[in-house]
Amino acid sequence: MEKQKNAVGRRKEAVTRVFLSKGDGKITVNGKDYKTYFPLVYLQNQVEAPLKISELTGKYDILVNATGGGVKGQAEATKLAISRVLIDINPELRPVLKAAGLLKRDPRSVERKKPGRKKARRSFQFSKR
Repeated sequence: MEKQKNAVGRRKEAVTRVFLSKGDGKITVNGKDYKTYFPLVYLQNQVEAPLKISELTGKYDILVNATGGGVKGQAEATKLAISRVLIDINPELRPVLKAAGLLKRDPRSVERKKPGRKKARRSFQFSKR
């Protein structure tokens, strides 16, 4: 049997670990089917994107451990992790996935709150009198 491959994806505060093995295309996130874990079709498409672009849908079973952040961040972190693990299996997929923009780690995250302010940049309401 082929050794299980794994990769990590991150987005905002979300971190996902993906384990890929030969199978019939089952995607499981935190013990649930990915269609129940990510109820929005947009998020399901995010998770499926690397497999559709590399034309490997239905060839691998994917097990995802997702922690932190929100549902959207976890879906996008999963997209990155699946892309990374597919390249680990077949390096020839790299140009295809790179052209689709699936290998880019989105660095945007919430800016920290500053002292003397209401939020990161928002100030308290100023009263002249």
